[in-house]
Amino acid sequence: MKRLQIAVIGYNQDKSNEITNKIAYEVGTEIAKANAVLICGGLGGVMENACKGAKEQGGLTVGIIPQEEAQFANKFCDVVIATGIGYARDFMVASSADGIIAVGGGVGTLIELCVGYMLKKILVTIPSSGGTAENYGGRYLDDRKRVFIRTSDNARSAVKVISDYFESNQQS
Repeated sequence: MKRLQIAVIGYNQDKSNEITNKIAYEVGTEIAKANAVLICGGLGGVMENACKGAKEQGGLTVGIIPQEEAQFANKFCDVVIATGIGYARDFMVASSADGIIAVGGGVGTLIELCVGYMLKKILVTIPSSGGTAENYGGRYLDDRKRVFIRTSDNARSAVKVISDYFESNQQS
């Protein structure tokens, strides 16, 4: 059976704060506990804190970074994919995941959420983290209603929603 891959998207270090860092850390922890692979943009803020949480639980982390040099990735990335394609890497992050969890976030997070929406990935936001997660959770992105963006109160329930969805689709 394929191992579940969950993307964590959200604020970079310039906008991340104590609340989003804590939530991201908890999301990473829960992803590792679920024996899933954490995928992210590999830089700071939400991405770094999610990776740290996963690493401290023995999880596997993948950072897909916009730069050409791997040293730009945060120190908690096990696997670094240095794309050299700038913001276009947002498409790779969203495409590589089975499900996506948004913690806060701005326009880059919205791009990843939109890609996930177009690909009909399971999308979960934690609205208490603010930003894109708050603004787009609990609705569809457009009138095509491709995927309803679910919301969760905490990291554990966000990961469980994706894990349950993944398991039910693996059996069918």
